[in-house]
Amino acid sequence: MSDIITILIQIVSVVVASAIVGELFRRGLTALAKRAGASRDVIRDIRGGVRIAWIVIAVAAVLIVTGIASEFQALTVTGLAGLAISLALQTTLSNILAGVLLFSDKTLRLHDDISYSEIRGTVIRVGLRSTWIRTQEGNIAIIGNSTLMNGPFVNYTAGERLFGKP
Repeated sequence: MSDIITILIQIVSVVVASAIVGELFRRGLTALAKRAGASRDVIRDIRGGVRIAWIVIAVAAVLIVTGIASEFQALTVTGLAGLAISLALQTTLSNILAGVLLFSDKTLRLHDDISYSEIRGTVIRVGLRSTWIRTQEGNIAIIGNSTLMNGPFVNYTAGERLFGKP
């Protein structure tokens, strides 16, 4: 009976600890995204991604703590699952990573006047996967973040923000 109680306490401890770490990580990424001018959709996507990550980590930790799986087995399964997911979502993950880099570098924000290739206009939405630009003709151009990041693109309004007033 005491073994069951010990295992239950360990499971609860692992779940609570992973939830706390996940929440702290989620808050940090949310604050970073807000400072970068991210939309509510982007922030919602970040929160969902962090939630999925901490649930996977918590499940793996519970399997290890309960003895259902060894550390090696849990790491192997999560590693293979991560590899399969990353291969399946390679383009999407590339766009998401580029979106995060655009935010963190502060090279792109809402209402910036930019040009990319033959497109020039105002940034009206920066998502995790794509950036929306209202062209001077009033059309909407949607460009994948990895495409935009590979540039070159010109940001006509970021100079003061990035380098201060001359």
